[in-house]
Amino acid sequence: TPEQIAGGKVSSSQCMFGSSLAREAALGLDFWAKDCPSVEGIGFAVPGPDGTPAFSWSSRLDLPAQSVDQRVKMPKFMDEFERRGGTLVIAAADVAALENYATTSDLVIVAAGKGEIAKMFARDDARSVHTAPARALALTYVTGMPPREPYSSVAFNLIPGVGEYFVFPALTTTGPCEIMVMEGIPGGPMDCWGDISSPAEHLERAKWVVDTFTPWESARSAHIELTDANGTLAGRFPPTIRHAVATLPSGAPVLGMADVVVLNDPITGQGSNNASKCASSYLASILEHGDAPFDAAFMSETFERYWDYAKYVVDWTNALLSPPPEHVLALLGGATGDSRIARRFANGFDDPRDFFNWFMDPALAASEYLQPVAS
Repeated sequence: TPEQIAGGKVSSSQCMFGSSLAREAALGLDFWAKDCPSVEGIGFAVPGPDGTPAFSWSSRLDLPAQSVDQRVKMPKFMDEFERRGGTLVIAAADVAALENYATTSDLVIVAAGKGEIAKMFARDDARSVHTAPARALALTYVTGMPPREPYSSVAFNLIPGVGEYFVFPALTTTGPCEIMVMEGIPGGPMDCWGDISSPAEHLERAKWVVDTFTPWESARSAHIELTDANGTLAGRFPPTIRHAVATLPSGAPVLGMADVVVLNDPITGQGSNNASKCASSYLASILEHGDAPFDAAFMSETFERYWDYAKYVVDWTNALLSPPPEHVLALLGGATGDSRIARRFANGFDDPRDFFNWFMDPALAASEYLQPVAS
C-alpha cells in the first residue's frame, strides 16, 4: 500500500536528469519542483598517492537533476493514478495474477524489480556481460551534511582498485537530505557491509569509508545523522539484460519493463532515468500501434525500439565498472583544465549516447580533446 511504501525501507539512490524530469513534467507529474533540492552539477575526483585528489573538477548540468526518495514518490504516483481514473489493486503480484490480467487485458506489462514474476524473463546471454555482482553496494540517507559549493552537485569519487563513492542532495520522507552511495569492488576493502547489524553501525561504517578512501570529503560528513532508521540499504546483484517477452503457462505473452529487462549497476545513476525513458518509449509504441493486436511480435518490437537507446547506457555503465583505460584517465584528468571536457562528461549523464562520440573511443578522444595544441 502507499502507507507501507512510505513507512518502509529505502529502495534506491535515484537521481533523475533533465530529460527524464521533462518526461514527467509533460504528463503533469512534476510534484516536487519546489521542495526537492536541485542537483545543479557533477563533480569528479580521483585520489593520488598521497591521499589527496590527483585531480578534481566540477561542471554544471545544462538542466538540473532531482532525486526524490521512492518512499515519497511512489505513494504520490499511486494516489495520482487513482485520481485520474485508474484502478489500483493491492494484491500478490504472482503468475496466477498475471494469468488473470492476460485474459481481461489487451496488454500486460510487468514492472517488478524482483520476485517470482521477474524471474519469468530469461537472461539474454548475448547482451549480458556480467554473471556475478560487479559491486558491493551500500547507500545511506543522511542529514547534517553541508551543501557543496559553489553549487549543488553529485560528488563522484573514483578510487582505482577499491570502488566509488558518490553523494548528492535529495528529498526524503523527513525533508531535504543527502544520499551517500558506496560501490565496493567485490572482495576489496570497500566490500565491508556483511557484518552490519543496525542502522547506527551502517552509518559509522559509511563514515569510515569516507574517512579512509576519500578524506577530502570527510569534513562534509563529520556531523551527519541518519534521516530515519529505514534510511540504509546494502546488497549486490549482477547487472543483467533479459529477454523482454515472457510466456505464461497458458501461453499468453507479457512484456517486461525497465529493471525487469535492463538492470544496470547504479554506478552511472541511470536506473530511474531508464525507467522513465522506457515508459515513454513504450507509451509511444502503444499509441502508434492503434487497434492492432498487442501480441508477442508487438512486445518484441516495442522493447527493441527502447533498446536502441538503452544499449548505450548498458555499454557505458559496464565500461565504468572496469578499470579505466589510459585515454579515459587522460580525459578525466584533462577536464581539470578544459571546461569543455568537464561539461561534456557531466551532461552525458542525461544522454549517455554522446559518450560514444568521444569518451568510449580512444581515437575519437584523441581527435576531440587529447591532441596537443599547436603553438
